[in-house]
Amino acid sequence: MLASLIIVFREVIEAGLIVGIVLAATQGVPRRTLWVSYGIAGGLLGACLVAAFADQLGSLFEGSGQELFNAGVLTLAVAMLAWHNVWMSGHGRQIARDMKGVGAAVSAGERSLAALGIVVGVAVLREGSEVVLFLYGNALQGGVTAAAMLAGGALGLAAGAAMSGLIYFGLLAIPPGRLFDATSGLITLLAAGMAAQAVGWLQSGGYIEVMTTPLWDTSWLLPESGIVGRMLHTLIGYSDQPNPAQLIAYVATILGIVGLMRWEKGRNPEGRAVVRPA
Repeated sequence: MLASLIIVFREVIEAGLIVGIVLAATQGVPRRTLWVSYGIAGGLLGACLVAAFADQLGSLFEGSGQELFNAGVLTLAVAMLAWHNVWMSGHGRQIARDMKGVGAAVSAGERSLAALGIVVGVAVLREGSEVVLFLYGNALQGGVTAAAMLAGGALGLAAGAAMSGLIYFGLLAIPPGRLFDATSGLITLLAAGMAAQAVGWLQSGGYIEVMTTPLWDTSWLLPESGIVGRMLHTLIGYSDQPNPAQLIAYVATILGIVGLMRWEKGRNPEGRAVVRPA
């Protein structure tokens, strides 16, 4: 029961961090809740499919199916997060008008929300698939009843949802005029961390076999397996033993997103300003 509670609590917080950032970044935008709900529902459906085919997934691609699947999900999330940040950098004024309730969202804005729905979906899918695979493995080991696993999972879900709510309301405390800057920075770090994690999964599956020696080890100070370490791992890509390939992916993603955001700002200067608080 305790193991189920901890794993579900941890994974719900990780997914909740991403959902909270998305909701805070689009506060007041029409239909944002609908698209986020679509993303959550799609992610849960995908996690259920993973649970249904847990036996077959691990045998794909010569036993590295889960690693390739995780890397693909993370890569898709990186692309969607980067697209959102670049789009927002050139359309901040329109989004600010939407946040004040002036007019309906333009079609481009709806496309941006669809992208965020995909980000939420892959986040829920990733964490949900980890939950079901962990519980599946735990059940195979024996020594725990289905009722105990269910009770622990329910408690972990409730605690994780409560913590995610606190994180979301903390983001809402940021002044509106600074919200885009804050969430853009968080999303950039989130994408960079996902890119590094994707490289790690490809290395685990044997698809990347270079630059695998860790650069440093901070597990004695802040272990990645702990609650704080896992939250930082999800939010900014923290790793207690990163290797050169992961570091290159991390830095390249940040530089790429920042460069594209600056290019978009220069290309569309009329839409980049945001409304400052009165």
